[in-house]
Amino acid sequence: MRQVIGAEWAKLWSVRSTWWCLAGLTALMVLSALALGGATATDLMREGVRSARFAVSEPVVSATTFAQFALVALAMLVITSEYASGSVRSTLQATPIRGRMLAAKALVVLPVMFVAGVLSGALATAAGYVVLSLDTFGGHAALPLGEVTLDLLRVGVFFALVAVMTLGVGTAMRSAAGTLTVVFMLLMGLPLMLLMAGGPAAVEVSLRMPLFAGLAFMESTDNMTGGPIPYPAGEGLAWLLVWTAAALAAGYAVLRGRDA
Repeated sequence: MRQVIGAEWAKLWSVRSTWWCLAGLTALMVLSALALGGATATDLMREGVRSARFAVSEPVVSATTFAQFALVALAMLVITSEYASGSVRSTLQATPIRGRMLAAKALVVLPVMFVAGVLSGALATAAGYVVLSLDTFGGHAALPLGEVTLDLLRVGVFFALVAVMTLGVGTAMRSAAGTLTVVFMLLMGLPLMLLMAGGPAAVEVSLRMPLFAGLAFMESTDNMTGGPIPYPAGEGLAWLLVWTAAALAAGYAVLRGRDA
């Protein structure tokens, strides 16, 4: 297993797309966090609430809604690029136990995306604090280290689980276009359509799909629902784990049942 993980690690870092996707993730995190944090600070200034403060990591958590698609692109390429080039045949010849191959990819993707989430979130937090502390934005940004650290760790966990979920979908779909479509619908398209439908059942289903489950886990208050997700962080993590496990199970079923 160590050899298989080593091979997957080498494949991940030997292509330029990995570095481009990580750079895109960082840029999206920083720019989105600055935009969202600036909007929050501007609202507070407009309302004349001079004493109000918000943790500078709060807009970073909200920025994951947009930045997650950079890591989705990276995670899907871990498997779909091999199907596109035909190199998956060599991979399976080297690792004929297919579940071991998928597990090795997941064990590489998981820590890489966790670290990428924490580091990109930290850079976005630092940039946000520098910019939003200026008098132009009213000095409403605060940097409570305990809260910021917890937020960044949760961002890392969210990104890691979304990436592994994408890997499972990519293994099942076997194409970049199909994977991107399905993951986009799971993360953004279907939850928003159900939310806009407005029915109680539709809203309940929407709030337990991966995006809103992740936002609940990260205790986001600035999201598309207009307030906090109405269930605790632990339940949000549980739903996120369920979606991730289901995607991996679907990917393994297709991987085991079909020829490469």
